[in-house]
Amino acid sequence: MVVRRNTWQREAVRDALDSADGFVSAQGLHSQLKDAGSHIGLATVYRALADLATDGDADSLQSPEGEALYRACESSGHHHHLICRTCGVTVEIEAGEVERWARNVAAEHGFTDARHIVDIFGLCPECSAAQRQP
Repeated sequence: MVVRRNTWQREAVRDALDSADGFVSAQGLHSQLKDAGSHIGLATVYRALADLATDGDADSLQSPEGEALYRACESSGHHHHLICRTCGVTVEIEAGEVERWARNVAAEHGFTDARHIVDIFGLCPECSAAQRQP
C-alpha cells in the first residue's frame, strides 16, 4: 500500500471532485478550481486525480472520445457504470452477470488473471425522451 501525503492541493481536488456532478475531466476540474480562486496547476490536478483513482477514492473511465474522466467514488466494491452520452448522468451497477461473462470469455481464450472495466454509454430516460420531442 502506498502512503500519500495529504496536501492542501490534494484535498482541494478531492473537495472539488466531491462537489462535481457526475464525471469530469481534469481540465474541467482545474477550470472549476481556478474559477473559485485556486492557484493549483493543471499537472497537480492530473496527479491528484490519478492518485485518487488508484487509491479507490475516485472512479475513472475513458469517454467515447478517449478523454479520462473522474468522479468521487460512491461504491467501495467492484462495480460498473451506465453513463448518459448527452448529460453525463451516471448509474452504478453491480458486477453480477458481467463478472461471469468476463471470466467465461477469458477462459474460452486461455486467459488467466483477467481483469476488466465495463462502462456502458447510452442515453438516460430524460435525454431519450428529449430526442423524441419534435
